[in-house]
Amino acid sequence: MPEVDKEGKTYYEDIPQRGKLFFLKGSTELDWGMKNRLSRIFNPSDGHTVMLAIDHGYFQGPTSGLERIDVNIVPLLPDADVLMCTRGILRTIISPDITIPVVIRASGGPSILKELSDEQIAMDIEDCIRLGVCATAIQVFIGGQFESRSVINMTRLVDAGLRYGIPTMAVTAVGKDMVRDAKYFRLATRMCAELGAQYVKTYYVDEGFETVTAACPVPIVIAGGKKQPELDALKMAYNAIDQGASGVDMGRNIFQSDSPEGMMKAIKAIVHGKEKPEKAYDLYQTIKNKKN
Repeated sequence: MPEVDKEGKTYYEDIPQRGKLFFLKGSTELDWGMKNRLSRIFNPSDGHTVMLAIDHGYFQGPTSGLERIDVNIVPLLPDADVLMCTRGILRTIISPDITIPVVIRASGGPSILKELSDEQIAMDIEDCIRLGVCATAIQVFIGGQFESRSVINMTRLVDAGLRYGIPTMAVTAVGKDMVRDAKYFRLATRMCAELGAQYVKTYYVDEGFETVTAACPVPIVIAGGKKQPELDALKMAYNAIDQGASGVDMGRNIFQSDSPEGMMKAIKAIVHGKEKPEKAYDLYQTIKNKKN
């Protein structure tokens, strides 16, 4: 038996106990476990995140830059806040001794040969728990052929996550025939948030993006999208953060860069260090030239 100690005597009766409001937009009323996981995804010091997205193979196979994840991606992980991948890659390639949080792709079904909006939930919440992930990610096709199914898929994943304290990131997919403008993204992100997603991944637009982030009651991270010149990608990340985004979830603009390591560090300098795009580009060039 432990030795019995004296009863305490310092209770600070004159100091009311204060609970601190959670730092992340729209998350104050969530359960402790979910907030703890979100605190690993979003840095509490600034509320921002740099996610490295490498889940492209779940519908399009060995994408350029992802042919060998063990060679091309694993060395980048120390500079990422979060890894976004599939459970197959996580189990077969990623070492379990990594300390950064994982967001797992939980939807799937069709390949690039079929209608992409015909997705389903592709893994059980129990497997997410086994893998120790910090959030799930699911595609939502607002305006797509299977819009309603994708929305209901998201709500079912949200319900499962609420049972176990695992957040859901809704990913707004845009079909090739849809207009990518602020009006569309206000609709898509707001729908996802209204139906329970704890945060949303969407695309940046040059005009009106601040209205997208203002109208969405939960955090937004931007997708990197197709590969573009490095300085343009850095400007996009800077503008998105400046206009209210809580981070980036970037893939091809990092792993398809001439210097993936340089882009990782440059993006991180913008998202967490408030660096200007031109200065971040200088950092990218320095790292690229040093390696060459």
